[in-house]
Amino acid sequence: MGVLKTLIHSVGRFSLLWYAIVGAHTHAHAAEPAQPKGSLVIIGGGLRGDNADIWQRIVQLAGGKGARIAVFPSAAGTPERSGQAIIGYLKRYGADPFLVPIAVKLANSDYRKAADDMTLADRVRRADGVYFAGGDQGRITQALVRADGTRTAALDAIWDIYRRGGVIAGTSAGAAIMSSTMFYDARRVLATLQEGVADGKDIAPGLGFIGDDIFVDQHLLIRGRFARMIPAMLKKGYQLGLGIDENSAMVVNAKREVEIIGYRGAMLLDLSRATMDSESSAFNVSNILISYLDRGDKFNIATQTFTPAPDKADGRLDNTRPVRRGAVYSNDILGNSAVVDLMEKLIDSDQQDAIGIASGDPRGTAPEIGFEFRFSKTPESTGYLSSVVEAYSILNLRLDIRPIEVQRPLYKYKN
Repeated sequence: MGVLKTLIHSVGRFSLLWYAIVGAHTHAHAAEPAQPKGSLVIIGGGLRGDNADIWQRIVQLAGGKGARIAVFPSAAGTPERSGQAIIGYLKRYGADPFLVPIAVKLANSDYRKAADDMTLADRVRRADGVYFAGGDQGRITQALVRADGTRTAALDAIWDIYRRGGVIAGTSAGAAIMSSTMFYDARRVLATLQEGVADGKDIAPGLGFIGDDIFVDQHLLIRGRFARMIPAMLKKGYQLGLGIDENSAMVVNAKREVEIIGYRGAMLLDLSRATMDSESSAFNVSNILISYLDRGDKFNIATQTFTPAPDKADGRLDNTRPVRRGAVYSNDILGNSAVVDLMEKLIDSDQQDAIGIASGDPRGTAPEIGFEFRFSKTPESTGYLSSVVEAYSILNLRLDIRPIEVQRPLYKYKN
């Protein structure tokens, strides 16, 4: 069944031994003693210091002014510098943050010993929230998960905060670890489509705060990463995926209600109806439902319902009165925000479908496998337009991806 059943119109590195023990699709966190009462703030990277919507929400969810927030610079290449910068921003917005010295790259420190230091773990446990810095997500799992796949004392403390009602926030790498599978040593997006994903290399276990049923990715629109989510989700059996753009965040509460805040939005992928042609050796998939959730929009994972932002509450598009005319296409669907631009044009157009192409270096000398992305409107497709700015929310477009042969080199046109 489709992900949007009801429309509510209302206002470093870690060892492969660990991976083998945890399993191909880890469910290590499935047997928690209680459903977490806390919230997640999943930030797509590139968070600006003046993005008050996100910083203030983190502090608010931690309890407001004076809230104690444990800052983990575990992913960073320069942990002290990154950690102190984050502490400065959190202080500016009213929190009382402190640095947790558990990081692979932290000089003169044994991160393994620190992660199992009970005094440090108790200090973390008494905090009201946690913030994971960006960098390399493999360093986070390396620092906080033992080689046998069990949690360190520090990670147990983080889960205790989350279970009792605290906030877990993370940007970039700190967002990647939110799902039970994360991209690890990933290739470029096109190469991921061409070559697939390998367990223990391209993907590996994350920390699973959002649950085992949702796949999370970050830097999504600006880097065209919506496309790489699909082979990873198919590989691991995920039906739902959420990807968030830079300087933006998904706030997920204990009821599994997702709210988009910050600069831009998120992609929602529903693979529950997806099929593949097993006779084709190249990557292909049909009947994905793809939606764009703009800032202010809400989506409930548990009930699979959507609520538009207040400025879109009366902005549902009339499919019989499209604004745009003519073909809709993109020659580089993996380009910066190209997928959202194409979806916005299609949802408010007289066309029933749109084509996007993904291919490699046009200066290449040999033919290569590229991909056609076909976006189609169906009876389930719906769009909302803001009454304030030209901003859309787009629900349930169908997406089909098929391989195509791209001729190289490209020749100049001759009269």
